[in-house]
Amino acid sequence: MADFLCLYRQGFARVAACTTPITLGDPRQNGRIVQEWLERCHEQGVAVAVFPELGLTGYTLEDLFFQQVVLDGALEALLALVEATAGCMTVGIVGLPVRRGDALYNCAAIFHRGRILGIVPKTMLPRYREFYEPRHFTSGQGCSGTIMLGGRAVPFGTDILFEAEDVSGLVLGVEICEDLWAPQPPSGALAVAGATVLANLSASPVTVGRAEHRTLLCRAQSMRTVSAYLYAAASEGESTTDLAWDGQLLIHEAGDCLARSERFLQQGAMIMADIDLDRLRQERLQMGYFVPADDDGLRHVRFTLAPEVKDRGLMRDVPRFPFVPSRPEQCEQDCREAWNIQVQALCQRLKAAHARTMVIGVSGGLDSALALLVAVKAADCLGWERSRILARTMPGFATGSASLAMAHGLMESLGVSAGELDIRPTAKAMLVAIDHPYGRGEPVHDVTFENVQAGLRTDFLFRLANHHQGLVIGTGDMSELALGWCTYGVGDQMAHYNVNAGLPKTLIQHVIRWAVGHDGSFSASVRTVLEKIVSAEISPELVPDQGQGVQSTQQMIGPYPLQDFTLYHVLRYGFPPEKIAFLQFHAWRDAGRGDWPLNYPQQDRVAYDLPAIIHWMRLFMRRFFATSQFKRSAMPNGPKVVAGGSLSPRGDWRAPSDGTATLWLAALERLESRLQ
Repeated sequence: MADFLCLYRQGFARVAACTTPITLGDPRQNGRIVQEWLERCHEQGVAVAVFPELGLTGYTLEDLFFQQVVLDGALEALLALVEATAGCMTVGIVGLPVRRGDALYNCAAIFHRGRILGIVPKTMLPRYREFYEPRHFTSGQGCSGTIMLGGRAVPFGTDILFEAEDVSGLVLGVEICEDLWAPQPPSGALAVAGATVLANLSASPVTVGRAEHRTLLCRAQSMRTVSAYLYAAASEGESTTDLAWDGQLLIHEAGDCLARSERFLQQGAMIMADIDLDRLRQERLQMGYFVPADDDGLRHVRFTLAPEVKDRGLMRDVPRFPFVPSRPEQCEQDCREAWNIQVQALCQRLKAAHARTMVIGVSGGLDSALALLVAVKAADCLGWERSRILARTMPGFATGSASLAMAHGLMESLGVSAGELDIRPTAKAMLVAIDHPYGRGEPVHDVTFENVQAGLRTDFLFRLANHHQGLVIGTGDMSELALGWCTYGVGDQMAHYNVNAGLPKTLIQHVIRWAVGHDGSFSASVRTVLEKIVSAEISPELVPDQGQGVQSTQQMIGPYPLQDFTLYHVLRYGFPPEKIAFLQFHAWRDAGRGDWPLNYPQQDRVAYDLPAIIHWMRLFMRRFFATSQFKRSAMPNGPKVVAGGSLSPRGDWRAPSDGTATLWLAALERLESRLQ
């Protein structure tokens, strides 16, 4: 189990950004404090820790940088620090002034297990407003070579990457403060050449609004370079003659903020986060921008991190519902966007097709409810009378009275052209015609029995659309398409246009709630009916109740929260089963964690252990990769909605219909055998 829970074995690396109190002009004392903090990082299993710019001497020494005792003291402090932390697994990054020849550079020293891996000089030297760095330092632009430190030749220059040989994807690039503010930060080229972790040593005096600017830059650069960006600014101890310091610390990953510090602390601060190296590499692999030239002009300095194989927990938020933001304001924004995408897309299709009506089947379930709401809003936007929406509920052999009542209630409250088409006589005739046992009076409820009903509903809708020059509006969602929980050519798989094809099941109820709560098109009576619908058991209602309760979709194909979790990480990142299981275990093992989406039912707030996670993932992998692609290859048009991807064969997901799930199932078997 420790092997499975080791974050480094699962493609993560723990990183830290630190700001320490300094004593101006006392490198030895500053070095001792950095040593203490690096030892803390080592105890926490941190791979990389970055400290502020010129942290061994202080940034605000001004002309004291020209004093020989300061330069010698900084070098001695660095060598002592490197030696004192020789037993630490953490790669340390500290700032100091370094003399090379007759030039002075503002540098970052990168060291690990008693070895200085390299010295990186600052490229961009600010000379505006409060800054006057060119008075003291020379730009490192174009520098490449070595420097003698402690009797050893050490790589020196802005052309260095630091690569862990035993942690796949852990490649470090370093830049300093103003480098990030430039039009073309050095970290851009470092990322293209392979750097996944970018560290910025900064001094950055604080003024009103500057913290927000730093955050914006770090977030944007991490997104642009698809990297983890670590930022550490100076704090207590720097001179306040004309400036002040706040010690801001930030860790971003591909645009997401993983950690941030409080500011203006008196005793320094440290933040840590576990960055997902697999995520970064998979994003880059799909984008295709990060292709270094055969000779990129960069030097690769390699080291062995040698992390311990143990469970250190996971310093990272793993959302239970990756398609549904846990923050209410973000969820509201996503629902608004999803709603507008669906409505706008349907309006365009109706205009392009010169349709006169819309035809939709209403079951009383979640999917058809949302599709009907979208159809109503589209009609309103186009100036149509709602009577041009031909909504029909089509009871079958197992349709419950509750769902039938909800379907009628919803149609009537929305003011559409409502009706009921009883498919049972036609279905019975078809079962008799094909000599099915049910047609002879035997209670056989097999897949043929189910699909005769699903198929007839679709036949009725398409013929109704032909008769009224309309389009059949599809209702099936992305989760059903992923699992193949739809009948080929009929039912939830086929329509003239499917407005729900880009929405996972776990997001649909949130979009419904947002639409009826924020769109003035819908009355209080609509909200009353919809609240019952979103709270009901998800069921296809194709098999009659024989004393075992309502036919439950999730008992057959797994809990939608788990299956949508797997879908997201397969579709978005192409993660292997073990990585998804690791993430799912951290997200779902504790039901008491208080980050459930707003209005999530209390009875559904459950935990899942690892055996349950593996069981349902095996079903997902088999259905998704081996048995369901042929249905997706023939799916109708519909808009992509969520950033996690879509399953359209013309868009995000192109796969062979005759593929197999062998590799994914074998990976799950290997995981199970290791856990036994």
